[in-house]
Amino acid sequence: MGVWPGGTSDQAILPQVKDDMRDWKLGRVITVVDRGFSSADNLAYLTRAGGHYIAGMRMRDGGDLAEAALARQGRYQQIRDNLRVKEVKLDQAPGRRFVICHNPAQEERDRHHREEAVKRIEAELERIRSQRERDAKRATTPKARERAEAAHVRAECALIEHPTLKRWLRTSKNGRLAIDRAKVKAEERLDGKYLLTSSDPHLSAEEIAVGYKALLEAERGFRDLKTVLELRPVFHRLEHRIRAHVLLCWLALLLIRVAERRTGQTWNRISTQLGRVHEVTLIGDAGQITQTTPLSSAQATLYRDCGIKPPPRITAADPA
Repeated sequence: MGVWPGGTSDQAILPQVKDDMRDWKLGRVITVVDRGFSSADNLAYLTRAGGHYIAGMRMRDGGDLAEAALARQGRYQQIRDNLRVKEVKLDQAPGRRFVICHNPAQEERDRHHREEAVKRIEAELERIRSQRERDAKRATTPKARERAEAAHVRAECALIEHPTLKRWLRTSKNGRLAIDRAKVKAEERLDGKYLLTSSDPHLSAEEIAVGYKALLEAERGFRDLKTVLELRPVFHRLEHRIRAHVLLCWLALLLIRVAERRTGQTWNRISTQLGRVHEVTLIGDAGQITQTTPLSSAQATLYRDCGIKPPPRITAADPA
């Protein structure tokens, strides 16, 4: 099963990847792609010559199929402590399977973030309303009223242009901003959920969900190492950048797997332990010295098992 750590909808990449795999001695290929690659043309191409796919689908703007899948009733099957799955079948999409995945912990986080956002909006709208009323009573000239109203409009514009709060706003008939309660209600049913589709008739719903999580792990590995390297965000539009992104995702996942196998520990524990190793600079009357913090036994063991030389205790010294 091959995962596709994309983030772009470039149409030229999928055919190239599939052609590159033509000489591989593989009995079965299932390509895993994210929502950016789940167009009808891409999915149709992946099924050529008997291939299959697991693809993420857009839930909020995914069209009639996504809406129909989410509307179907059924019981969830518990497959992990933090994951439940439910498969639904749609008559309008023969040959395709749809699996709704639900994470109860993520549902709680989504609900909390939305409620906090709505509270912020309510407080800001109330502040603007109260200030508008006070200014209307105090303003004595047309110019003063005009300046006050301009300030209120700027506050409303800042709110509606906010990157995370604007999605919960609408403009009412009187031109004032209001919370889009219908949008809030619609989002509630999507809390903690994501929608998958697959063309393979032999995979179970659990295997489809676990297969897609492999893609998430590949991208998580890239994000982890990108954070350590402090790389700036890159928006992939050119083919060579897309290829470089895919290669780096694979290398990141490979490094993580090697570290886990050599140490027998999870990447989360490894990164947490080694993230506590710091380089500090001490300045005093005798001069300046740069040194690393002493390694704990757990940290020293991780370096040894990974075959990596620990950082030197003292990296620089500058006597006064």
